Amino acid sequence: MTEDQTQLLTNLRTSQEEITTEWINYWLEYSFLDTWQFWFNFIMLFAPLIVLYFKLDKSKAFLLGFYGFNVHVWFSYLDTFFVKVGLVSYPYQAIPITPVNFGLDVSLIPVLFIFLYQWVLNHKKNYYLYATALSAGLAFVFKPYLVVFQLFEMHKVNYLHLFIGYVFVFLVSKWITNLFIYFKRNSIAETNL
Repeated sequence: MTEDQTQLLTNLRTSQEEITTEWINYWLEYSFLDTWQFWFNFIMLFAPLIVLYFKLDKSKAFLLGFYGFNVHVWFSYLDTFFVKVGLVSYPYQAIPITPVNFGLDVSLIPVLFIFLYQWVLNHKKNYYLYATALSAGLAFVFKPYLVVFQLFEMHKVNYLHLFIGYVFVFLVSKWITNLFIYFKRNSIAETNL
């Protein structure tokens, strides 16, 4: 690396350390154990996982888990991008190190989509129709409530952008899951030849 590159990288790392320290201090002051917002985020993180444990169709656990992990990863990437470029922010968090709402990205949204996918599989319904409806509910009903209660802020986006983000996540997650189902079926077919 050149000296200029090394210096710039050092400055960026130092700035990142300072920002992380500021976020932790902010969290301790405004979003810690003594706030209802912390406990709301805490419940949003753990309650869906507990419900999932008891209500998951265990016969489809790997399929549903793979799909849910896809939702989690893609939603986390998208949410992180939105936060990092200043499109949205979360004033209250359960965990201060991540810039996103950990409860939404890791638990609530993936679990809702897992239950939707499970229901669609068990009742032979149209995944795309119901996933679009869930995305609309999250973008146009759930997120506005988070805004009203000051748990979510939008800076340069609107609810339609959020809806498009949810649609992107459920499409990519389903298509990747379908691709791996295809790989599995073809490997079984090749084995039987």
